[in-house]
Amino acid sequence: MSNAAKTAVVLGAQWGDEGKGKIVDVLSERFAVVARYAGGHNAGHTVIIKGKKFVLQLIPCGVLRPDCRGVIGNGVVLDPMAFLSEVKKLKEAGLPVDEQLFVSNRAQVILPYHRMIELAAENAPGRTKIGTTSRGIGPAYEDKMHRSGLRVVDLLNTALLRTHIENACHEKNTIAHALFGTEPLDPKSMYEEYARAAERIAPFVTDTSVLLNQAIQAGERVMFEGAQGTLLDIDHGTYPFVTSSSATAGGATIGTGVGPTRINTVIGVTKAYVTRVGEGPFPTEIHEGIGDVLRARGQEYGAVTGRPRRCGWLDLPLLRYSNQINGTEWLVVTKMDVLDTLEEIPVCTGYRIHGQVTDVVPADVRGLESIQPIYTTLKGWQQPTEGITEFGRLPQAAQDYLHFLEKESGAKIGMVSTGPDREQTMLLPEFAAALGA
Repeated sequence: MSNAAKTAVVLGAQWGDEGKGKIVDVLSERFAVVARYAGGHNAGHTVIIKGKKFVLQLIPCGVLRPDCRGVIGNGVVLDPMAFLSEVKKLKEAGLPVDEQLFVSNRAQVILPYHRMIELAAENAPGRTKIGTTSRGIGPAYEDKMHRSGLRVVDLLNTALLRTHIENACHEKNTIAHALFGTEPLDPKSMYEEYARAAERIAPFVTDTSVLLNQAIQAGERVMFEGAQGTLLDIDHGTYPFVTSSSATAGGATIGTGVGPTRINTVIGVTKAYVTRVGEGPFPTEIHEGIGDVLRARGQEYGAVTGRPRRCGWLDLPLLRYSNQINGTEWLVVTKMDVLDTLEEIPVCTGYRIHGQVTDVVPADVRGLESIQPIYTTLKGWQQPTEGITEFGRLPQAAQDYLHFLEKESGAKIGMVSTGPDREQTMLLPEFAAALGA
């Protein structure tokens, strides 16, 4: 890359929880704007700065930098109450979010009936559990595609808001009661509560597509922050155990209104192993005690839900698939230090499905569930790597592990995280040069 990348997408290479929050925070020092393009407040990004912990759900991690603007794009579904609660926490922490934070006037709004429908449906007898966070995300996206959703620009129009809530409550209450026996929600109190919230949200609202395109035109650096991970993408993930939005690099264009030719590079974030929260196929999942060791050492519990994450070995066919559909140029490897105590580290390098060897990821769940992973065992380093910030100072076996991952995945390693804090990070010289000063 001859010119420094002015725009970059940062996304999760597997099922989310790869540590994107920290990576976006570290990289945001080099960017003027960070824009979220998909998902809702079901995505938790944990950032630790000098020992102080911030858990952001809707708001892009860039706002933790004083000179960085945060944008919530049109592809996000916005829960007004969750947004205001997060703004309040950031203000209490002394962050000047009023001047830094912008919400797309085209983003869809989550309302209480979306949560009601999702909770009831997820717990209905006979239904396959997806393992959602029951925050109303899926039903809000359903209404969007059904063309019956409420957008932020409509939230600010009180007459339209009142009519929309009355009509929606009548419909959703009837459906929820008939299907699940749920008690009805009161449209009058809902309208009053959300009309008040709309007044407080109004100052943040703008046409963020214009804002982002003008920033790029002016030569400012813009980062697009993914939510969840590639394999939770509605089109390309392990369907139906996926999220309701486009978590891949393509979602950055759709979810912000910035054209694909304006995005310079894609950065995929992968753990040195793999985790998954909730239901769904997971070929390299570890069922014996070592999985508990990784969970304990890696603090593998959901930032939003507190749910324990399922742990498994690195899956290279899955990573290659992710790199292919995202056009990933650079990889960031997180949680290297979690593997420090292991004598041997298995890595999945191929699949055996019904006796046939392949590295193609099957489209259907049954195909994924019948995978027998083919492992290559690498030597562990059994030395502490936490806090090492220079590649050459890593134990040789740790360097070998990273070289193997790079060679097999088809993307270049640009950055390695060796601990939860902002400072416990190494940027490799070629990556630093590609991003520019």
